[in-house]
Amino acid sequence: MFNEMSLDLRVARRQAGLTQADCAHLLGLSKQLVSKIEKAERQPNPEEAAILCVLYNRSFESLFSSVMSDAVRHLDARLGTLPPPHSQWIATYNRQLTLSSLAERLSKDRTSGHGG
Repeated sequence: MFNEMSLDLRVARRQAGLTQADCAHLLGLSKQLVSKIEKAERQPNPEEAAILCVLYNRSFESLFSSVMSDAVRHLDARLGTLPPPHSQWIATYNRQLTLSSLAERLSKDRTSGHGG
């Protein structure tokens, strides 16, 4: 998962004509940390991921597609094992709507190829 993401980041940086030092400066990191991100030794945090998306003019889903695919697979596997609620109260209705909507979205991702 992270190897693919790291490769995508390296390719995007090179296509943008930027050096690791350029990216390090723009991210507020050391060149060594940028190198670790590109070698899959360190994951970018959410703020760094957002900066990279803006920097490379790419959507999160295109730049971090492997992370998104893994997230879909993880949720899909865990959704079927979610225990029932302990009590019946008004929020249970919202819970069921949320879980039904999630199952529907995961099913669409699965059939469109985004989930794996």
